[in-house]
Amino acid sequence: MKKRGIGFASIFYGTGYGNGFPDISNAIAELGKDGMVTIYAGATEVGQGAKTILSQIAAEVLGVSEKEINLICEDTSITPDAGTAAASRQTYNTGNAIKIAAENLKEEMIAIAIEKLGLNSSVGLAVKDGSIFLKIYPEKGISFKEIASLVEEKRLRRAGNFTAQTTRMDEDTGQGAPYWPYTFSAYGVEVEVDILTGTVEVLRSVCAQDTGRTINPKLVEGQIDGGFAMGLGYAIYEDLNIQEGKIKNNRLTNYLIPTALDMPEVKKILIEDPESTGPYGAKGIGEPVTIAAAPAILNAIYNAIGIRMKEIPVTPEKLIKALRKKEMEA
Repeated sequence: MKKRGIGFASIFYGTGYGNGFPDISNAIAELGKDGMVTIYAGATEVGQGAKTILSQIAAEVLGVSEKEINLICEDTSITPDAGTAAASRQTYNTGNAIKIAAENLKEEMIAIAIEKLGLNSSVGLAVKDGSIFLKIYPEKGISFKEIASLVEEKRLRRAGNFTAQTTRMDEDTGQGAPYWPYTFSAYGVEVEVDILTGTVEVLRSVCAQDTGRTINPKLVEGQIDGGFAMGLGYAIYEDLNIQEGKIKNNRLTNYLIPTALDMPEVKKILIEDPESTGPYGAKGIGEPVTIAAAPAILNAIYNAIGIRMKEIPVTPEKLIKALRKKEMEA
C-alpha cells in the first residue's frame, strides 16, 4: 500500500565566513599586448561555475564577450588570494573583487584614451567590443590593443579587493550581524511512501531560490538540480552506518547515493531582488539550494503517514520500525 504526501521547507542562509572572521577576496585585471584582458584570482573552480560567472562579471565591466576574458584562477604562484570555495561566497566576494579590478583597469584605459584622442573629458565615451570611442562619433576611438601598445611598462595591471561585511556576535546575548548578505530558499516536494516495504520515492519537486540577480540562469538551475540531489541523498539514501565508532558503509556498494533514476523533475523558480552590495546585484546560492531539500522531504513523509521522522536518512528499516511502533501505540 502506498500513500502520498506533500511537504515544504524554507531557509535563510548567511553567505561568507561570518562572525567577524576576515572575509577578503583579491583580484588583478591585466591588459595584454594583444588587447586581451586577463583576470587573476585564486577562486578555485569546484564545479559551481566560478570560471564562467567571474568571467561574465569582468566582461560586463569591460564591454566584451566573456570569451575574450582570460581567467587564471588556479595557479597560486601568480594569483592573489580570493579565499576558499566555501560558504557560497565566490560569486559575491570574488565577483566584487573582480568587478573592482576591472573597473580600475577600465578607468586607467579611459584616461589613456582621453590623452591619445585629444579629448577634454570622459563624457560621452563608450567602452565596447574591445574599443573606447565617442558615442556620437564612433570613428573617434582607440582599441584595447592600441592602448596596450602605448603603455611603457610591460602590461597594464590594476588590482581590486573586497571585504564582506561581518561582525562578531555578542557572546552574552547571541545577537549581532554575523553575515551579509543573506539568501533565501524554499522547496516543495511530493513523495510516495510504501508502507509495506518502507521505501520512499520523491515524485516531484519545486524550488524557489533567491538569487539577488541571476547572472547565469543555466548555471543556477544546474546548481539547484545538484543541490536537490544532495538533499535527497541526505534524506533517504546516504547512511554511514556508524557502529562503535566505525563506518560500516565505507564503499559505494553499501553507501547509497541518488542516481539519475532517483531524481524527480525539479521545477525552478528564480526570485530576483538585486542585492545592492553584490556584483550586478548577484548573491551566492551554492549551499542554500541543498539545505531545505531534506526537511521538505521529511515533512512530506509526515504528511503521508503521520509519523515525524527525526533522524536521517529515512531508510526502509527505520520507517518500518516507526510504522510498527505507531501500530502498537494505536
